[in-house]
Amino acid sequence: MLTEIQAALRDAIRADAERVGPFLVRFDVHSDHLFLNYAVPDDGVPATPAEVDALVTAFRERSRTPRLEYLRPAPLIDEVLEAAGFTVDQLLPMMVIDVLNAPPLPDGLVVEAVTSDADLLAASVVQNTAFGVGETAGEEDLERQRALLRDNGVVVLARLNGEPVGAGAYTAPRYNLSQVAGIAVLPSFRRRGVASAVCADLTARVFDSGCTPFLETEPDEKVTRLYGPLGYRTIGESASTTLKQGDHSKATTLT
Repeated sequence: MLTEIQAALRDAIRADAERVGPFLVRFDVHSDHLFLNYAVPDDGVPATPAEVDALVTAFRERSRTPRLEYLRPAPLIDEVLEAAGFTVDQLLPMMVIDVLNAPPLPDGLVVEAVTSDADLLAASVVQNTAFGVGETAGEEDLERQRALLRDNGVVVLARLNGEPVGAGAYTAPRYNLSQVAGIAVLPSFRRRGVASAVCADLTARVFDSGCTPFLETEPDEKVTRLYGPLGYRTIGESASTTLKQGDHSKATTLT
C-alpha cells in the first residue's frame, strides 16, 4: 500500500507542480512556509547529483527552502540527498485504517462539510491558528480551500455550541485512497474530543466514498492517543528532508 500512497501523494500535486528532473515540485506563490513548498521524487528513479543541484537552484531562485517529502525506504534518494547536505527533519508515521471506531460526539459539537466562502475562511482561521501560521486568514487561504473542493476533496468545520473550534479535510480520491489531513483544533479547545470527532467524521466520509483513508502525523502521542483508538495503524514513515541555508555541497562523486 505504501507504493500506492506515494503515487497518490505525487498525483495530488501534479496539476500545479513543476518538474525538475526526477522530482515534482510544489511551489506556493503566496507563502514561503515549509509545508507548502516541497518536492516529491519519482518512484524507482535514482537522482543524480546534478539533478539535486538543479532542484536546489529551483528552490533558491524562488526564495524557498529546499525540501522533500517522500516515503521510506528510498535508499538511492536518501544517499544522494545526504551527500548534498540535506538532513531529515522528521520521520512521520504513515497510518491507514480498516475499521473505524467512532467515538461519541462531545456535547454541543457539530461537524459538517462546508463549501461557502465564510465557512471555508473560518476553517482556515482554525487551521492557521492551530498550526502557528497566524490567527487570521485571507484570500490566499480561501483559494487553497476552493482548489481542494474543485479537486473533489472535502473540508469539514467543527462548531462547539455554534463557535468554530476545529477543522480538517480529505483529498480527492486517487488509487482508491484519500488522505485525511489538516486536522486542527483551537488551542483553548484541545483535549475535549474535538480532534477525534473531526478525524472520525472525515474517515467515515472517505469510507462512504468507497476509498481507504490514510494519514501522516507527528511522531508523538497522537499516534496512540488520537488515531490509534479510532482504528488507525502505522504501516511506514514519511521523511521530511530539508536543506538549510549554506548547507549545500556538490555531490559530484555519486552517480
